[in-house]
Amino acid sequence: MKVITASDLRANLANAFDAIESDAEDLVVTRSGHEPLVVMLKSDYDAWRETEYLSRGAHGRELRRRMAEMEAGERVEHELVDLDAETTE
Repeated sequence: MKVITASDLRANLANAFDAIESDAEDLVVTRSGHEPLVVMLKSDYDAWRETEYLSRGAHGRELRRRMAEMEAGERVEHELVDLDAETTE
């Protein structure tokens, strides 16, 4: 994760945005006397929010329970079925 000051970001905005887009690396922007900010790809933000949502409440408890079962060997792993491939055969 790169760190840049707000002044440097203003001076190099297009280059900073291009770097975020091409490297998919988040950018931390610091400002004197303020909390740092994070600039990231919208798709990364959306994925983070979905993961955060699934980690909360009943969803999170169920996810953690199933993960513990997998780690304890109490679940059987199956191959995924490609439904598109099956309909063309």
